[in-house]
Amino acid sequence: MRFRTFLFTVLATSLILLPSPASEPEAKSHDLASRVNAIIDGPDYKHATWGILVVEAHTGRTVYQRNPDTMLAPASVTKLFSCATALITLGPDSITETVVYSRGLKLNGVLRGDLILVAAGDLTFGGRTKDGRTIFTNKDHTYANSGFGDAELTDTDPLAALNSLAKQVRDAGITQVDGEVIIDDRMFARTRGSGSGPDVVSPIMVNDNLIDFVIEPATKPGEPARVKLRPETAYYQVDAVVNTGPPKSGKTIQILPIGPNHLAVRGSIGVDSGPTVRIYPVDDPTAFARTLFIEALRRHGVQAKAALLRPGMVALPATSDYSRLPRVGVFRSPPFRDVITVTLKVSHNLYASTLPCLVAAAKGHTTAEAGLREQQKVLRELGVDVGQVSFSGVAGGGAADHVTPRATVQLLQGMAKRPEWGAFKAAMPSLGIDGTLYDAVGENSQAKGKVFAKTGTLVWYDAVNDRILLKSKALAGTMTTRNGKELLFAFIVNNVPLPAGVTSAREGKVLAKLCEILYAHGP
Repeated sequence: MRFRTFLFTVLATSLILLPSPASEPEAKSHDLASRVNAIIDGPDYKHATWGILVVEAHTGRTVYQRNPDTMLAPASVTKLFSCATALITLGPDSITETVVYSRGLKLNGVLRGDLILVAAGDLTFGGRTKDGRTIFTNKDHTYANSGFGDAELTDTDPLAALNSLAKQVRDAGITQVDGEVIIDDRMFARTRGSGSGPDVVSPIMVNDNLIDFVIEPATKPGEPARVKLRPETAYYQVDAVVNTGPPKSGKTIQILPIGPNHLAVRGSIGVDSGPTVRIYPVDDPTAFARTLFIEALRRHGVQAKAALLRPGMVALPATSDYSRLPRVGVFRSPPFRDVITVTLKVSHNLYASTLPCLVAAAKGHTTAEAGLREQQKVLRELGVDVGQVSFSGVAGGGAADHVTPRATVQLLQGMAKRPEWGAFKAAMPSLGIDGTLYDAVGENSQAKGKVFAKTGTLVWYDAVNDRILLKSKALAGTMTTRNGKELLFAFIVNNVPLPAGVTSAREGKVLAKLCEILYAHGP
């Protein structure tokens, strides 16, 4: 408890104690702390641990703190560290070129040789571009199987890049390819990421290495539902039997591998349900992209004789030899800031897991581990105490992924001094506007649009009690208060047992409420 100075006044035999007036900053600070404490000390968090640090952006003065030096699981707030590293290493405006080369003799439109597409780590690869803009939805398709609500597909063509390259090959005068169609994926070593959605990390990525299944009920119960694939391809044979159920019967849909490149779709969907998206992650992105490229070539008038599913055994050229081969197609990516925007706005696990590989490649290495070592160097340069950081990956789902609120704020402070800050801040979800924060506050919230922050959610199933343990709910970023002060903050809560029927969205609202309190009662 803080004790104030008291004035003593003697009037006859009476002793009157009058408190001295507190300064306005002290009063506001006390009001802010009491409002925050009333929430985080509530009964829902009896068994939980909170870590919070809020500072003024320009002075570094602490506005509020609770366990700022305790290492906690930050979930997807981890992505702030990997995205900052990639932005600094690669640059917000960097462009990736995916090139197709021809190898062999071309005569009268016939290539007696091979087409080679060299993967360059273009993560969106045209599949999120519309009218020159990179598009995302607030409920990304990579989470379609995760139970976080209905996913939404972007109104874009997942095959846009391959179609563009196929057309360029045809425009280069090639109408027939007698040899192989090859994807050169040697940019970095394939690895696996962590978290929901696809997890095979590869330098070639088409439609986020996913097949989307769009299931629509028929008009009457008992009739077969309609099942569509995106993209449509012969890479997979699909046996779909999904029934239309009665009203309010919900959705029970499974996608099952039943053989090599053979999938079965089973289940039911209520007649009153809207179109539903489910996904199947691709196990071999290189083979998948190769089939899609051959199909694109054939659609654009190039007779590619290579087999769709079984590539021939053809040696790749030495990397240095590409400078002597003809280029017959080039696809240029959007600026790298767009990749970071999608990664942070929708918390894209696969993109985040690929970033260390891109960082490694930019430094002449080929492994994700090398990229993580480069990340440590960048974090040190930003002023982050790396002793308060532990990352086994970069998406936030690893058991070793822990960080303190102080280290997280140090990251934000370091980035705020750099030219990449504008791109970094803009890529974060905006409270009540977009990304994973689009519905965190009501339409009339005064803090709406005043907060840019990365969310994090990590849940485990408690089988003993048949409930969910919210391992982590986190939020970190920047905000502008009602008085125009810029704040940097990190909120992390770990180990919250959730009652039956309660989801992590409850804590999402709690963290948003803390933002509203800071907005109204902060400095």
